[in-house]
Amino acid sequence: MSLLPLALLLTTTVAAAQVPPTLDAIATEWRAALAPVVVDGVPDYSAAAVARWSRRLAATRAKLMAVDRARLAPAAAIDAALLDAEMSGLDFQLRVVRPWARDPGFYATVWAEQSDVPAHEGPNAPVVDLWRFDYPLSTSDAARLRGQLAAVPALLDAARVNLADSQAHDLFAYGARAFHDQAELLAQLEAGTLDLRSLAGHRRADLSGEGQRLLPAIRAARIATEQFAKWVEAEAPRRTGVSGVGRADYDWAARNVYLSPYDWAAQEVLLKRELSRAWAGLALEEVRNRALPPLAMPEDAAAFDRLSRQKAERFTQFLIDRGMVADRPWYRAAIPAQSAQYRAPAERDFFGHVVAQDPLPLYSHFYHWIELARMAHEPHPDPIRQGPLPFNIWQDRSEGVATAMEELAMQAGLYDDLPRGRELVWIMLANRAARGLASLYVQDNRMTLAEAGRFHARWTPRGWSDPDNRLVGFEQLLYLRQPGYGASYIVGKIQLDDLLAREAERASRAGKPFDAAAAIATLAAPGIMPLSLVERAREAGEH
Repeated sequence: MSLLPLALLLTTTVAAAQVPPTLDAIATEWRAALAPVVVDGVPDYSAAAVARWSRRLAATRAKLMAVDRARLAPAAAIDAALLDAEMSGLDFQLRVVRPWARDPGFYATVWAEQSDVPAHEGPNAPVVDLWRFDYPLSTSDAARLRGQLAAVPALLDAARVNLADSQAHDLFAYGARAFHDQAELLAQLEAGTLDLRSLAGHRRADLSGEGQRLLPAIRAARIATEQFAKWVEAEAPRRTGVSGVGRADYDWAARNVYLSPYDWAAQEVLLKRELSRAWAGLALEEVRNRALPPLAMPEDAAAFDRLSRQKAERFTQFLIDRGMVADRPWYRAAIPAQSAQYRAPAERDFFGHVVAQDPLPLYSHFYHWIELARMAHEPHPDPIRQGPLPFNIWQDRSEGVATAMEELAMQAGLYDDLPRGRELVWIMLANRAARGLASLYVQDNRMTLAEAGRFHARWTPRGWSDPDNRLVGFEQLLYLRQPGYGASYIVGKIQLDDLLAREAERASRAGKPFDAAAAIATLAAPGIMPLSLVERAREAGEH
């Protein structure tokens, strides 16, 4: 071989090595880097493992920074912004939240229900999603699930070490609840009585046949979970520090992770305004409806369940008739598969009180399941946007749209023949604003979780929220564990209001009537992403 071709070959090889990776390649590498290192089947959250995670973040972020954004197509530029937010999400976890080192709830990993949002709320070690399996289990599924459950005791042993220096009092004081629940879930799985919930509806976790091979692993996981709950309870009194992230870090995450236009102070103003508006709206509805009989569902459980399903189907048909949802089998099935079931008066939490009068407002919020059906059956063509964004980056988008749908459906005529149903919409809005405000004060370390629960209950109308109720404790703990989640219902709703206002203004300027169906389609087209990027996606032609 002559020297010239060899020189050309070397030059070409070096040049090829220096070609920067594509955005898709960076995304693939990045998403793989998010998974924790696994040692002997157990995720590793030791100091050394977390340090390796930090190095992975630095390496992939450097590659993303090297991408020439000016050369990207508009849709790709939005993808780059999403990857920026995801990397900021891991940065926030590593620097501030550090759930593996601060939060016992991070290690509650066995789940029987699919979340109604794109992924499980809050930070968690890799979860054992029982609902993802078909039952009775095949031989391969039984082996896979047995391996996942067998890792639970070792994970909880490691958690004691990882959490040794945590001083986050409220995360410990309330943290054992998740493990009591997990132990009960595992007991039901062991007994063959566990109810699973997913987009497909409810079904039983049948452990006949190959499932019997899981019983020793289930029992060991249950015993380890019960022991861990006792450890968390014993440790709580000596963990005496604050648990909130503080306002400065909250603001950083709002801006860089959730891409929100609103910092802590702005969110406080907005939630106070919505709380006042909800109470005032309820009062005026009650004045208007004073002569009407109260709403009530049947107290017979079977009759309640039949009527509840009819209400779910009615709401779905309403969405289809208004053009807000396409007429597809998976959309028709999504909400009825989740229909609320009867609960005796003594067992009712806030949502139980609402549903006992009329389930329609809750079914409006169940628009979540329509979106999950879209993700399952009509996934976004862009691989970067197909699955759920990590670190709950979708929280304002998902919870805001579901909350907004309660009022949008009301204003679009859902209660024209049930005027007292409008009262329930205002009550639900007040509850969401009250609990969101309380969560802001907890993150700012101005309230403990106990004080937040009392505030949450005080500002929920009709005394339907009990500060000692399990639901209130669950919600406030989740909002502490996942900064920004408590406010997201209202903050996201307000961002959606702004997007709809823009659509209405454009229609008015063009001399056209407002098209609600087209506006909702514009919202859905870019995928489940921060609402601040939706207008940008529209301008890029994604509608």
